[in-house]
Parts: sequence; C-alpha cells; structure tokens
Amino acid sequence: MGVKVCKFGGTSLADTNQIAKVKAIVEADDERRYIVASAPGKRDPKDQKITDLFYLCHEHARNDLPFDEVFALIEQRYNQIITDLGIDLDLSPQLAKTKADLAGGASKEYAASRGEFLNGPIIAAVLGYAFIDAAEIVQFDKHGRLLRDQTHEATRARLAEVDRAVIPGFYGSGPDGEIRTFSRGGSDITGAIVAAGVNADVYENWTDVSGLLMADPRVIDRPKPIDSVTYKELRELAYMGASVLHDEAIFPVRQASIPVNIRNTNLPDDPGTMILPDAAPIAHQGTITGIAGRKDFTVIALSKALMNAEVGFGRRVLGVLEANGVSFEHMPSGIDTMSVVVEDDQLNGNEEKIIEAIKAECEPDTIDLYPDMALIATVGRGMARTPGMAAKLFNALGAAGVNIRMIDQGSSEINIIVGVNMHEFETAMRAIYDAFVN
Repeated sequence: MGVKVCKFGGTSLADTNQIAKVKAIVEADDERRYIVASAPGKRDPKDQKITDLFYLCHEHARNDLPFDEVFALIEQRYNQIITDLGIDLDLSPQLAKTKADLAGGASKEYAASRGEFLNGPIIAAVLGYAFIDAAEIVQFDKHGRLLRDQTHEATRARLAEVDRAVIPGFYGSGPDGEIRTFSRGGSDITGAIVAAGVNADVYENWTDVSGLLMADPRVIDRPKPIDSVTYKELRELAYMGASVLHDEAIFPVRQASIPVNIRNTNLPDDPGTMILPDAAPIAHQGTITGIAGRKDFTVIALSKALMNAEVGFGRRVLGVLEANGVSFEHMPSGIDTMSVVVEDDQLNGNEEKIIEAIKAECEPDTIDLYPDMALIATVGRGMARTPGMAAKLFNALGAAGVNIRMIDQGSSEINIIVGVNMHEFETAMRAIYDAFVN
C-alpha cells in the first residue's frame, strides 16, 4: 500500500461542515495515512481566526490585562466543534493548561502554535487516528532555525511507530523544549517534512483553490489552471510574484523528489495541480506553464567605450551596490553597455548616492536611471528549444503596442523575462496570455 500525506489548511478545518468534508476525503483513499492539521480558519469574512484570538490573549497577558473573555471565545469555538461532531473528547485539561501558560508569560510563538495543537486531537478523534504533537518531531536550534537532518530523522523514527496519525502544523520545539514556529510557510512546511519523513508517494496540500493558475486572476479574467509544473518552474513563477507555495514549504519534498498535489477541499473531484520533480518528462512541447510579473523596479543603465576590455568593470559596479546593501535582480549587458535591474525597495531612496558612487568608482561615459519598470516572466519547460516561442511573445507585445524595455532569457531556457513600463504591465500580461493560452 502506498502512502499519502495530506495537509489541510485553516479554511478546510474552519467548522463542522468543513471537517466533515475532510473526513470524507481522507476516508475515500486508504493511502491517506498521515494528516497535517492547521488551526481553524475563518468561517466567514467577519469571523476571526483562532490563531488571531491566541495572539490577542498573548498581547493582553503581556500587558497584564485580563483575557478571560477572549479565551472564552476560543473555548467556545473548540467545544462547539466537538459537540457538533459528536466525538468523545474532552479538551478541558489542554485548554486550562494553555490559559495558565499564557497567564504565566508564555511566548508569542507558544500562543501562535496553540490553534494547531488543540485542533490536532479533534481531527485525530474524527478520523480515529493517533495524535502526535509536532513538538516531538520538528526541531529548531536556539536561534529558531529548523534543524533539517535532526527533524527528518526524528520524524522518520516516530512515524514508523504508527500506521496513521494526525500531526499539527506550523510549530516544533527548540533545544530547551520551548515552542518555536516557522516564520512563514506554516503548516505547509510541516506537511512537507512529514511527507519526506515517511517517504510518501504524494504530498497532498488541501486548501480552498483547485490548484495553481496560469496567471494572476486580478489581471487575467478566469485564467486556466496549471495541470502540472516542475519544482524549477514553480520557483521561477514564485520569484516573479505568483501566489504559490513558498520555497521553504517545498524544500523537504523537492529534495526527496516527492510530487505535490494542490487540491481543493470544497471541490475534491478536481484534479488540482501536480508539482513534479524537475526530471519529469515534458508533457506538452512548445507550450508555457504560466505567466507572472512584478512591478516597482528601476534600471541603472551604464555605457562606456571599450567596457568589455576593462577588467573588473562589472565587479566594481556591483561592489557599489553591495556597499549600499542593495541586491540586483538582472544584469543584461552589451559590448559597451550594462544595465542593472534593482527592486525599488532595495534602493530605499538612495539612488543619487549610488549613482555618484558608481561615477566615482567606474567613470562611465553615461549613466541613466529608468524608474517605473515592471518585469514579466513567461515560464515553461515546453518552450525550451522550441523555434518561434520568443518571436511569438515579442510579436504579441508589439501587436498590443507594448514597448519592451529589457529582455533577459535565463540559461535554464525555461523562461523569458521582459521589462516594460509599469503603466503597460496589465496590457503586456494579457497580450502574452492571449498569444499562448487563448
């Protein structure tokens, strides 16, 4: 029998109806043996997340203010779920200890983790699975950094003892047993850790969307879903601003070459998106996987006669950026020209200082600043080495009247990045999407 690890997000576990859907999903496939549970999310737009209520309790306790009323909302929420589900479970001891710990000065990370910790036993009782506290297996060092090797070994050893289990996401423990949480990625990272620990066949990440989309729905009307994407393509799309799993959340499964399936709890029959190992065969030659873009860039453009013969010119330019704490995004260049693309937040208003330093250090013939730039990446392994793909992209932008300010194609050949004026960003995105997808 195979093994599937399923992570369910806060919207999937928000109330009794949602938990019933989760139960049906798990029971529909006997291979779904390890479940990673988030804290209950919002039941409606005006509702509060359990985690936010715990944060509020911590803030009150930190300022020596009573938090009985807020904690009563938490107790009521959990007890109502237990009652509605009709399960034999008493959370009173855990709730009482949590309240006492908060009153006694427990950390903010402890408070943040309790939503998952208290929801875990409920989901375990619903499914008839064992409950394993994430603090037993997920290990951090004293600085709050995940200890990958130790965590992997602890997860492998502990889960080998149980055939089916529920593990709360988002947190683990430090060297002294104190609760530590992930800075971002939350339960997604825990799910990936568990999947790698049990060498799962698939890691299913259940949320409230039916997979990833080929473009931003705020720009493209009803973009098509992505059927499959490799980890490398996913990283390119995420870097360019697409709303996907964070790098840290997929590292454990990527390292183990475990596929990830993004699924929708509310539409469980939808196939979702499969995130595949980079070596997976290309299903559709000559097509793209997705389009993503980001705004608010500035281009520093330099020219100097015989730049190519001047040893160390590029190093000196980048040295000025380094001295000012600035990282760059792209650096297209010619024989006598170099352009450095920098995110506006990196410049932080120090443009003139940086320009003067480059002039002093490199003595360029000209140096110009071009603000209000946007970058758009067209990504897909199927486009690599396919004649006419670049021409198709540029023709689409030309037909839409978009002026291309920069072109950069990575050595991986799975993406083409163009720079356009910010006011043409949406027009460019739609033109590319229509050319390749519609």
